[in-house]
Amino acid sequence: MAFPEPKPRPPELPQKLLKTLDCGQGAVRAVRFNVDGNYCLTCGSDKTLKLWNPLRGTLLRTYSGHGYEVLDAAGSFDNSSLCSGGGDKAVVLWDVASGQVVRKFRGHAGKVNTVQFNEEATVILSGSIDSSIRCWDCRSRRPEPVQILDEARDGVSSVKVSDHEVLSGSVDGRVRRYDLRMGQLFSDYVGSPITCTCFSHDGQCTLVSSLDSTLRLLDKDTGELLGEYTGHKNQEYKLDCSLSTRDTHVVSCSEDGKVFFWDLVEGSLALALPVGRSVVQSLAFHPSEPCLLTAMGGSVQCWREESYEAEGAAG
Repeated sequence: MAFPEPKPRPPELPQKLLKTLDCGQGAVRAVRFNVDGNYCLTCGSDKTLKLWNPLRGTLLRTYSGHGYEVLDAAGSFDNSSLCSGGGDKAVVLWDVASGQVVRKFRGHAGKVNTVQFNEEATVILSGSIDSSIRCWDCRSRRPEPVQILDEARDGVSSVKVSDHEVLSGSVDGRVRRYDLRMGQLFSDYVGSPITCTCFSHDGQCTLVSSLDSTLRLLDKDTGELLGEYTGHKNQEYKLDCSLSTRDTHVVSCSEDGKVFFWDLVEGSLALALPVGRSVVQSLAFHPSEPCLLTAMGGSVQCWREESYEAEGAAG
């Protein structure tokens, strides 16, 4: 008689507060992991961008060059470059090692909400309140964008890039996916202003959060609604959402001071993590480990799973 296989252990969720970084840069507008998850970037309302080792809590470098608050940032695949966008309508390319501004791209008519590199870090894509996505060539000296995607009817809140696709969310309530290989645009109507979008790690789905306090999981190819996740509060702020490392959980910021985790398949609430008393402005989930960064006010919190032992401790 064959025994049934034991059920795989559910992945541990990060709920142990390991470190709090007092960022010293006004309100932290966004927190982002670098590509391998060893470092993170914080975007400040004081016009600076900072690079940290979040597990150690050490500040590595401060980047100054924006004329207004920094709203988003991203690191390149090889950790040599950063890009950022902000309230000064500028997109900035930085050299990580020297801290210097390499290029400053101007052309947006309003604040830049979101920035991403393409996979080779040869192009920066920026989404703005001016309803456009602009693609900037990092290697060319030309001041104008190489391409403008202006199909959105209202501000662009979120842009994500895969090897041949651009996913964008807009305040007009639509998720747009540009297939660059096929030269096609696919659009799905959610009906409420979109605050954040992301691809699932397996590339089959898209996750969309909107101002009706709902996250939706859509089939990337058909637009079919696969799941809805509610319980958090998101009615007025542009808040981040994410998928955990192995697509097991949906994660979202909330305006009531918590981060919510739902089981992706079942849709049930797995954890409401209390962070503090105000809006959880931003979050970042580690690319390979159960590690979460949250931003509230002027600080960033680093969370790990309960069984995690810090370096130097036993184990």
